[in-house]
Amino acid sequence: MTQRTDIRRVHGRRPRLLDLFCKQGGAAKSYADAGFDVTGVDKDPQPRYPFPFVQADAIAFVLEHGAEFDFIHGSPPCQHDSDCQRIQGNDHPDLIDPTRTALETTGRPWVMENVGGAVPKLRAPVMLCGQMFALENYRHRFFETGGGFRLDQPDHPAHTVPQAKMGRPVPPGWYGQFVGHFSGVPLARRVLEVAWMSRDGISECIPPAYAEHIGHAALTQLAIAELGAAA
Repeated sequence: MTQRTDIRRVHGRRPRLLDLFCKQGGAAKSYADAGFDVTGVDKDPQPRYPFPFVQADAIAFVLEHGAEFDFIHGSPPCQHDSDCQRIQGNDHPDLIDPTRTALETTGRPWVMENVGGAVPKLRAPVMLCGQMFALENYRHRFFETGGGFRLDQPDHPAHTVPQAKMGRPVPPGWYGQFVGHFSGVPLARRVLEVAWMSRDGISECIPPAYAEHIGHAALTQLAIAELGAAA
């Protein structure tokens, strides 16, 4: 695991993090706990988002304001590449390439997250799984990095606990798939540690534990860069 680094000791302020396509803030809480001042952006109102929020087109916002932040997290909508949406025959825009292009214009370090179906379009992504963080869940998510930010691939523990089928009730001793119109919101809130979220927010979020891991890696690298610039 990445060693925790308090960047406030380096330049006297909390670094600013831009949370694009933020939804209800699965990433935001742990980034804030790690030491960032977080601002969320989403095209839809997000009354459950626990930090300062701007309702705007995420790509347009990062093109105009991205360079004002120290680190950027982007979670473009995953519906285009998710299994449940393909089963239902729904059509959604593919925003991975436009998001990457916008992030690259900022000159800032960034990470972009998506689901397994998007892996062929992601560049050398790192996979995070709930088993890496002692969560009672799998929920694989994939993270492309850029702008000089690097994320190591943690070891992936074996999946030994059975997993309920998508949308089905979770038997005792099994793991749930908390996506789509799933049942068992209280269980999902406990397992993923997202007590403030609705079912819709849970179905799209990354567990805060993932963002905590990324946030500490980002703070470490920002601190190193700051020290190098001051030398």
